[in-house]
Amino acid sequence: MSLWINVFMDQAKLDKLIESRAKAQAGGGEAAVEKHHAKGSYTARERINMLLDEGSFEEINMFLTHRCHDFGMEKKVFLGDGVAVGSGTIDGRLVFVFAQDATVIGGSLSETMAQKICNVMDQAMKLGAPIIGLNDSGGARIQEGACALAGYAEIFERNILASGVVPQISVIFGPCAGGAVYSPALTDFIMMTEQNSYMFITGPKVVKSVTGEDVTVEQLGGAKIHASKSGVTHFVAATEEEAIAEVRRLVSFIPQNNMEEAPLVECTDDITRVDDKLNDIVPNDPNKPYDMHEIINTIVDNGDFMEVHKDYAKNVICGFARFNGRSTGIIANQPSWLAGVLDCDASRKAARFVRFCDAFNIQILTLVDVPGFLCGTGQEYAGIIDHGAKLMFAYGEATVPKVTITVRKSYGGSHIVMSCKQLRGDMCYAWPNAEIAVMGASGAVGVLQAKAIKAIEDPAEKKAFIAEKEAEYKDLFASPYQAANRGYIDDVIEPRYTRSRIIRAFEMLQTKRLTNPLKKHSNIPL
Repeated sequence: MSLWINVFMDQAKLDKLIESRAKAQAGGGEAAVEKHHAKGSYTARERINMLLDEGSFEEINMFLTHRCHDFGMEKKVFLGDGVAVGSGTIDGRLVFVFAQDATVIGGSLSETMAQKICNVMDQAMKLGAPIIGLNDSGGARIQEGACALAGYAEIFERNILASGVVPQISVIFGPCAGGAVYSPALTDFIMMTEQNSYMFITGPKVVKSVTGEDVTVEQLGGAKIHASKSGVTHFVAATEEEAIAEVRRLVSFIPQNNMEEAPLVECTDDITRVDDKLNDIVPNDPNKPYDMHEIINTIVDNGDFMEVHKDYAKNVICGFARFNGRSTGIIANQPSWLAGVLDCDASRKAARFVRFCDAFNIQILTLVDVPGFLCGTGQEYAGIIDHGAKLMFAYGEATVPKVTITVRKSYGGSHIVMSCKQLRGDMCYAWPNAEIAVMGASGAVGVLQAKAIKAIEDPAEKKAFIAEKEAEYKDLFASPYQAANRGYIDDVIEPRYTRSRIIRAFEMLQTKRLTNPLKKHSNIPL
């Protein structure tokens, strides 16, 4: 019996394998892990196990080590070298993942780490599956100099080539500074946590020495700052557990790659459901605000709406929902924030979301209540012309099914950029109180009847004259029926039937086939 074992099994080698795997999975060692846990953070593999379906993680390259022998690095060799990479499933669907391990030399990026990350990115591209990066790194490994920088560049190139081919999601669980920030910035979505994550090009000390500005880590690059002011991050979670749960939810709305459709979910919400409250949700006064979220939550499947960039450029709403189980990207003006005007930030936010949906075959619903573009030197100097053109370009280029509903106001150039018929909106509907015109009645009458108004001296008579002309203008030029008469609106619908009309339109559009002219790539106004 012992002879049989000696021939077919060397227990010492098996023991060495088991020991090596355990050593690799231990990261930087027990003391480093305890220190990491003390900050309220999970380790790289703990995060992966929370993200993926139980038992599905297949780790690769866990025995790779760095090849640096300068600055005493030959004494700091860890199996796996600071990043865990591999594949697994989320709700049974294949994904590729890498998780930087801050317990190993601060998670700093080495040439070997970059090699491992690039390996799974290449696999994801070949197999057509999403890439999820869990970032917790001190940046480039200084001891490796140009090799570390080259490693970053290799990763960035793959981010660029994968863009629009497979979904890319970045989660920031710790520091992400210097060159490290550009990989997440090149991905489709970024998730940050309130606890320990931050992103910036240069830290507070460098900022202080160069500009004299005294700023904290949180003020410079914390999650709330990037969620509300810079727009760098799309989502913020209170805890790591919440962040991972939200990533799993996000994945449920998106397809595996640009050649597939998003998962079709069984719809448990009546597709013919009538919501009477929609008939009264919009105030008669065109200047009175209301919350567009109320409309969205009423019409989508089971009220389930995942908002993107929730705290940034709140005058436009972007996010994912489902209609009859089909994943749908929603873009909507928000009358309760800056009256729903389009400014630089809102235009850029919406344009990027439209382009993501179009790249990954996700149908688009646009809910319009927009009085125009925000005016003033601040916006003009910031490039509102170019930013508005981005949104126009995105809608005009998109070939996925597009349904547009004008809820109330749709004026001037902002009417055009919000997925109008001429930008290849497939089905364009309007509620009966909608106003589609070059400008609002008050402004139009002020221009068209300026001389007549000036000639009237009696204040009461002047007021009555203006009211009469505004009513005439609305009836002749701002009514949805005028747009419908010209074919710019496909139908004027009763608000309470909005959900069923949207579903029927999208079902009809499922066989849509539209391609853009052959070209190397477009030149969107950046």
